[in-house]
Amino acid sequence: MPLVRISLRDNLDPAHQRAIADAVHNALVTTIGIPPGDRFQVIEPRRPADLIFDPDYLGIERRDVIFLQITLVRGRPPELKQRLYRTIATELSAIGVRPEDIVITLTENDRADWSIGNGHAQLLDTELLARHGISPATPGAD
Repeated sequence: MPLVRISLRDNLDPAHQRAIADAVHNALVTTIGIPPGDRFQVIEPRRPADLIFDPDYLGIERRDVIFLQITLVRGRPPELKQRLYRTIATELSAIGVRPEDIVITLTENDRADWSIGNGHAQLLDTELLARHGISPATPGAD
């Protein structure tokens, strides 16, 4: 159950903002196996002046940064995370976002750190997970 925050310019067309959100979700589904219906995203349009970034940090020429903050359950190996970064860049590039302008951070936590409603830690409830076809034994499964 990832939670994705997408911070981007507020002058982007709402349809393009939604396309960005769709592309990020598709990358999570295809790369790390997030169920298609497991979608929790916050789009945060910001004034361009509020998106502060170094235009050439580590030799990457940035012009119009989109910040992606993805919080998810701990347990995926570095290789899979690298594949996720590449897939996100590919998906967003297909809709006109320059790969150089994508900044991604992953934050991992444990199943006990999630409540998805009703004040209940659903990811600790093995019976509930089983009823929804989610295996709690899978490392990093959301």
